[in-house]
Amino acid sequence: MAEIETQRLDGYRHLIDIARDLASTLDLDTLLRRIVAAAAEITDAEAGSILLYDGTARQLYFQVATNMDQPTMRGLVVPLEGSIAGWIVANRRTVRTEEAHGDPRFFSDVEQTTGFPTQSLLGVPLITKEKVVGVLEVLNKNKGNFTDADENLLLVLGAQAAVAIENARLFQQSDLIAEFVHELRTPLASLSTATYLLLRPEISKEQHDQIIYNIHNETLRLNTLASSFLDLARLESGRVQFHKTHFSVNDLIYECKDVMQGKADEAR
Repeated sequence: MAEIETQRLDGYRHLIDIARDLASTLDLDTLLRRIVAAAAEITDAEAGSILLYDGTARQLYFQVATNMDQPTMRGLVVPLEGSIAGWIVANRRTVRTEEAHGDPRFFSDVEQTTGFPTQSLLGVPLITKEKVVGVLEVLNKNKGNFTDADENLLLVLGAQAAVAIENARLFQQSDLIAEFVHELRTPLASLSTATYLLLRPEISKEQHDQIIYNIHNETLRLNTLASSFLDLARLESGRVQFHKTHFSVNDLIYECKDVMQGKADEAR
């Protein structure tokens, strides 16, 4: 009994150290790696993982995992219905099972994709401000079964992790917004110049048509820019993957020339 109490106190002391560690970074990937490593350590588990919840798509996706192939795991989708993680999100409750394959909620596609066998599992919801942001799981207790003490430690860590994840996301969003505003300046400046030139009575019909063409292109560019930043947000979350594409450098150069032509005309 005394040994169990000592282990419990050691676990909570470790949580204090982990809380300091989590507060030292706002980089989401670094933060998540620290959380899963700490979760596996304090529960003596073989592996840990974090699944983030997409409320719009109503699905979860793996963001980081220990002892598993990261490229394979990252972005792997888990449905809200028909999975243990989905049940945890929907019910906002902990799940502890010693035989995952015998649980009807077990989503076997993950194991088939990664090749990582799951025996026992302990998962807790990540909740902040009454909102579920994901699930923290540990897999395969190294000695014996997951205990009440393990569950309590993981719940405390999950509460710390949820707040840290939300703070990191807010920081990323503010950084992304600042970059988006910066990128908007060039097309907006071009549109401003183009509309100014349209008001000048001395421009020729050919110049007028060229300015209209430039306005059209810059409007399309603004739409593309907005879509690109939405895609970037999804990429940073790990929900989509990069795809290579070919483009014409000459076309890019001509487009840049057209954008800057209005500024050159205004400067004359």
